[in-house]
Amino acid sequence: MDAKALDLTPRGSASIETLVNGPIQTNSYAVISSGECLIVDPAWEGGRLVEHIQAEHPEVRVLGSVCTHGHADHVGGVAGVRAAVGGSALYELCAKDVAVTRTNIEEQRVMWGIETADPGEPTRLLAEGDAVEFGNVCLQVIETPGHTPGGIVLFAATKQGNIAFVGDTLFPGSHGRTDLSGGDEAAIVRSLSKLARLLPPDTVCLTGHGDSTTMERELAQNPFMHF
Repeated sequence: MDAKALDLTPRGSASIETLVNGPIQTNSYAVISSGECLIVDPAWEGGRLVEHIQAEHPEVRVLGSVCTHGHADHVGGVAGVRAAVGGSALYELCAKDVAVTRTNIEEQRVMWGIETADPGEPTRLLAEGDAVEFGNVCLQVIETPGHTPGGIVLFAATKQGNIAFVGDTLFPGSHGRTDLSGGDEAAIVRSLSKLARLLPPDTVCLTGHGDSTTMERELAQNPFMHF
């Protein structure tokens, strides 16, 4: 998939709360903008995530979920979010990872005994260049295959600075696993090179597990960014 140019014009503002949850300590993110909230990668117990957000921010309306990829530890809370929010709940995922979700839920059950609720069919299938808009911000979709065939990064140029939800594509000094079903080492290296071209150096990269990083730091220290 050819890279689409990003709109780097600062737009809107967002507050972000990191909610570490689930059996593999996934970073779920409550992204709040102008009275609306979207949960990026609800890993586990989606109903409790929604309850927490509503308790902490009673004025905010939770819209649903958007997922950086289809692994069970990133969509495991989608069903709970949908039940808590109701029939209007969003569930957005790259079209290329719909089949991954079905396969990986079973794989994680067999490998690790993790039972994951079926998230159901996405309400919207995402692709390169799409925009996820809510509140007064815009998350721009960048396809980054490698960890999974349909992995994506969600980039936003906000008035507070540039942010990117990178899922399991990028980690400090490294990248996500490629030894799982659907993984592709060559593809993830191409994806990191793509991010190096597209994302401004000051972009804060919010990862799927562990610590965040910046593009500037990764360009300086991550050997996989320069293939």
